[in-house]
Amino acid sequence: MKFIYTSILLFLISTLSFSQKKNVDSLIAVAIEKQEPNYFKLQKHFKRVRFTDEQIDFFLNESQKSKYVIGEIFARNVQGRAHRKVTEYNKAIERYKEALDLSKNIKSIEAEIITLNQLGVVCRRQDKIRNALNYHQSALDIILKIENPSNDIKISNSITINSIGNIYLTLKQYEKALEKFDESIALQKELDDRRGLAINHQNIGYAHKNIGDLDLALENYQKSLEYNTLNNDKLGKVICHNSISDILIKQSKYNEAYKYITEVVKSAEEIGNRYYLSEVYNTLGWVLLKLDKLKESRVYLEKALKIGVDNNIPSSLVLSYDHLSELNKKEKKYKESLEFYQKSIEVERKTFNVKNIRYVNSLISRYDNVVKNNKIKSLAEQNEIANLKLLRNRNILIISLVSIALFGVLLYSIYRQRLLKNDKQILLLEQEALRIQMNPHFVFNALNSIKLYIINNEQKNAVYYLNKFSKLIRNILESTTVKEVPLSEELKTMNLYMSIENIRFSNEISYTEKIGDNLNLERIKIPPLVLQPFLENSIWHGLSSKKGDKKVSLSVEKISNDFIEINIVDNGIGRDAALKIKSSKSLNRKSIGIDLTKERLKNFSNEFINKYSLIYTDLVDEKGNSNGTKVSLKLPIV
Repeated sequence: MKFIYTSILLFLISTLSFSQKKNVDSLIAVAIEKQEPNYFKLQKHFKRVRFTDEQIDFFLNESQKSKYVIGEIFARNVQGRAHRKVTEYNKAIERYKEALDLSKNIKSIEAEIITLNQLGVVCRRQDKIRNALNYHQSALDIILKIENPSNDIKISNSITINSIGNIYLTLKQYEKALEKFDESIALQKELDDRRGLAINHQNIGYAHKNIGDLDLALENYQKSLEYNTLNNDKLGKVICHNSISDILIKQSKYNEAYKYITEVVKSAEEIGNRYYLSEVYNTLGWVLLKLDKLKESRVYLEKALKIGVDNNIPSSLVLSYDHLSELNKKEKKYKESLEFYQKSIEVERKTFNVKNIRYVNSLISRYDNVVKNNKIKSLAEQNEIANLKLLRNRNILIISLVSIALFGVLLYSIYRQRLLKNDKQILLLEQEALRIQMNPHFVFNALNSIKLYIINNEQKNAVYYLNKFSKLIRNILESTTVKEVPLSEELKTMNLYMSIENIRFSNEISYTEKIGDNLNLERIKIPPLVLQPFLENSIWHGLSSKKGDKKVSLSVEKISNDFIEINIVDNGIGRDAALKIKSSKSLNRKSIGIDLTKERLKNFSNEFINKYSLIYTDLVDEKGNSNGTKVSLKLPIV
């Protein structure tokens, strides 16, 4: 029975292998026949295909026979990747360089970018930092010159940036590395590049591990594992399990670390990538050491050390020597422990110092190239610049003169327009003020009151008030010809106005004026008739509906060197009560130009540094009842 099961299994495996081989052979035949000129499309044609050595050799030979150069480049890159996976770095570089030369010959920028990045990865694995940086930078230079890059180019761009970030990791410049990974990951998220995201989160985790942020490192390793699981990427899962185990060991979670690393040992051995196999052996040996399984630990650490020595992998050697030093210390073999520790330090120091020197040299070399290229461009342009200078200077002079002249005309026109606009506004305000001050109601009522004196045969009163009325009208007419009047003249006019208005109230209104000391009323200027609307409001809104004594007082005080304050106070019914009475009337009498007066005051104060202010205050008695209104007008005098 066992023999039957084994036979069936072997038959199924051979059938599956034959089917897969047949499928790959058909894909190769289609590619040779079609001869797709775009490298990225050829890559997608062979997506997820795992070539055998015979198949890729066959594809290379057929491409050469049919002069299909893109196919030949692709085949050499696949060969290079196969060598890289088994740590045959020198052979990988040979294949990649052959592919690069072909890419340049046919001017395929897609193939050139891909191959340059592959070369950079191999050089980084060999710790040839300068060469790695040069290859990746060359790829980046080509990408940046492409207008409207395709998604495939954007993916290559993210790979290039990621690779430069890896170089910073190697140089232990973790903050700079994280900047590059963040830049790369933004592109990969935009393109939903799950493989790129897996690689980037792995690299970010490594950077955080070395900075000391173990929780962030673990979080990013687990994200990378999720993407690799979705992609069914065996090598990616091996790398993630190894990295997660490393963090768990550092967090003293040895049993959990052991579980993670043992899950991928077999996969790592099957894949055959010596670089990552050495890392897995090192991690497994280290966790066994922490679990005090010293014999088993030594087996895996010595395996890792052998791979590191045979394939010249400095990073693997550093770990192997370091862990073997700890192992020998636990076994109380202090001499051997010290020797391994010294070897670890020596390899790390040598590698890091060389990397730093190479990195700096690379930057200097790149800077020298930039300077040289700029100097060549500068010499080429100097002749043209010299020929154009005179013409340019002459044109600049002409344009400048014309521009200055036009600008001057424009400024003058704007200034004139503003002057005319201001003058027009002032004129309109003054005309409106005249029209309002000569309100027909006021004139009619005043003349009616004087007429009553005549009818009642009160000749003296009639003549007295007719005199006052004529003086008031004359003052109003004269005020329209000037922008400002002395405060003394304004107060005289207001006295006349109050006398005329008081006739209608049978002279019941007591009007008083109080002038502060040291005030020169002749020198203080204000707009003509500016106080009249406030006095009118006091009479018609405050006092007309009030019973009993009626009082209005006007006071002038100098409150500072810059301002005078004019207060008009009445003992009327207050603004709230006046508003209720006004709203209940079917025909409301409009106040005489408060809004207009505010505009005139605004124009008046524009000529001063300081601005006017107008404040209404509702007066109340001790019991909280309305006791009149106070208007405070503060005017600038400087």
